[in-house]
Amino acid sequence: MAGTLAACGSSDGGQGSGDSKTVTLVSHDSWAASKDVIAAFEKQSGYKVNVLKDGDAGQAVNKAILTKDNPQGDVFFGVDNTLLSRALDNGLFQPYEPKGSDRIAPEYRADQDKHRVTPIDTGDICVNYDKKYFADHKLAPPRSFDDLVKPQYKNLLVTENASTSSPGLGFLLGSAAKYGDDGWEGYWKKLKANGVKIVDGWEQAYNEEFSGSAGGKKAKGDRPLVVSYASSPPVEVVYADPKPAAAPTGVAQGTCFRQVEYAGLLSNAKNTKGGKALLDFLISERFQEDMPLNMYVYPVRQGAKVPPEFVKYGPQAKDPETMDPAKIADNRDQWVKSWTSLVLK
Repeated sequence: MAGTLAACGSSDGGQGSGDSKTVTLVSHDSWAASKDVIAAFEKQSGYKVNVLKDGDAGQAVNKAILTKDNPQGDVFFGVDNTLLSRALDNGLFQPYEPKGSDRIAPEYRADQDKHRVTPIDTGDICVNYDKKYFADHKLAPPRSFDDLVKPQYKNLLVTENASTSSPGLGFLLGSAAKYGDDGWEGYWKKLKANGVKIVDGWEQAYNEEFSGSAGGKKAKGDRPLVVSYASSPPVEVVYADPKPAAAPTGVAQGTCFRQVEYAGLLSNAKNTKGGKALLDFLISERFQEDMPLNMYVYPVRQGAKVPPEFVKYGPQAKDPETMDPAKIADNRDQWVKSWTSLVLK
């Protein structure tokens, strides 16, 4: 997910995935894992991990589809429930059921009959707010989708383009889940009239436009509301020096949409054996417990422990909007097309 501010992991640019000793993971820019955790996999499996980051999740998925006949790697990580059908319909993955799949919480599983993808993590796309801005202006922060169209929040929100960005699309789907097939367009007309700003991707929205993030402060961002993740506030605590007693940003709990990210073995992977070993590892307890403070997402493996600071500052939404993947598949492209002509033109 795009909620991380730091990325690490083993990378070996000198070898391609055709080398049987190297396994290449293709992902979005927010992939991150502890060096010792990757080293443990490399030692145990005998494979060197090469990580290829390919932009925002939406861009990475589209590029993977375009290159599927001669893929850039062996495993793709980071396709989420908003784009899953596009990847599956385009034949991006080949079937494989990783060892330990029975430990994945049932509510996150998808494609159970074919096992082309495996759930890896989950999180909530939500509006974040800059606490200082709202305190200084003696204004209560918004709590819901309904609040965002009120006059007191005019020109305060920045979100991402639904056609190019995973959180942008998630926010659109959240509004469709909330207001229904007939109501979401009317909602976006109100948002547009209320001065919502649209940018290409999460990185720009959160680290440049949003006044509440460390990056946004440096960039002199002037939007105190941003579409990001429920797990973004702990980022602002963990990476701060000195660490604040409380997160400087908060989450509007009534604006959340539940996201699940998947990984799969690419259809024309050159190193399928290495790819399978890597997928096994991605749902292992060691990797799942390493994710929260690296990628700021929740594990999908039952029993995996979550660090206390993550739970304290970035709890999961209690009642997020959700949508059946089949409904997303049937409507997504038309909704994005309608959204584009409505909001961007």
